[in-house]
Amino acid sequence: MEILSLKKVVFMMVITITLVNMAKSELHYVGGDKFSWKPDVNFTEWSSHEHFHLGDWLYFGYERHLYNVLEVNKTSYENCIDTGFIYNISRGAGRDVFQLTEFKTYYFLSGGGHCWHGMKVAILVSEGVVAPTLAPSPQVHAPAPSPKSYTPALSPKSNSNGIQVNKIFFAFIFILIWGISSNN
Repeated sequence: MEILSLKKVVFMMVITITLVNMAKSELHYVGGDKFSWKPDVNFTEWSSHEHFHLGDWLYFGYERHLYNVLEVNKTSYENCIDTGFIYNISRGAGRDVFQLTEFKTYYFLSGGGHCWHGMKVAILVSEGVVAPTLAPSPQVHAPAPSPKSYTPALSPKSNSNGIQVNKIFFAFIFILIWGISSNN
């Protein structure tokens, strides 16, 4: 009987770890909504207000007959080079997802010259949420702060409420499974 109990405990631990990891990942709509992978969207502005973590997903929604999504290196990103890409994310439907699996900066662009119209984005995957910095104390004749010193607030999608709901849901599932397995 003890071996069966040990198997149940190990099984429950594996399920719990899996559910907690699922609760941590987040889906980011690139550009802000389901179909905003298109020219003349400020993806740099959008990404500066998002927080990307290991395991998160990017959703690229676009007109499939016009655009694509390519993962490229930094040089190709900076120069809008669409040849020699790392990975072609496009699968033909215009609704593609990409999981962030490494701590690094990912670079994406759309080929066919669309990169020159702003269809590119850099995504920095960090280990934790950066706390907002306090503004420096005012000084006499201090220069105006540059836009680069701006620290964005958390985006509505990055708040802890969504994760909290997921944790409660998964805790409920865990208790339900535990109850069922305990009765056997």
